[in-house]
Amino acid sequence: MAPAPAGTPVQGIYFDVVDIRSNRRDADGQSVITANRLLDGITVWRAADGSWKERIAESALVSNTEVEDLLSSLKGKAQELGLVGIYGVQVQDDTDGKIIPVTARERIRAFGPSVHPEFSPL
Repeated sequence: MAPAPAGTPVQGIYFDVVDIRSNRRDADGQSVITANRLLDGITVWRAADGSWKERIAESALVSNTEVEDLLSSLKGKAQELGLVGIYGVQVQDDTDGKIIPVTARERIRAFGPSVHPEFSPL
């Protein structure tokens, strides 16, 4: 079965309007842009200079009011950039000024797996 054309509702939902992962952004918040490298699948984060870094700490903050425009321009260049799955992640600053994703899924992508020897039962 072929996918529905852009703008066609699937079970009443328009998926091409906003990436499903991007729907958790507050209007007055900030986001970072993330993707995966095609070469090795590593999670990367967009830096202020437009390069892609492996550490979220090096990512550039983008106002949630501007993130969709930036995403639109980047998604058109994904293959050229060697990336797949470009989307925005809402973040917050913790008490130390570090960039912390709001959702658990994105924290795992940013900081590593949820299964770590430190958290294993004895």
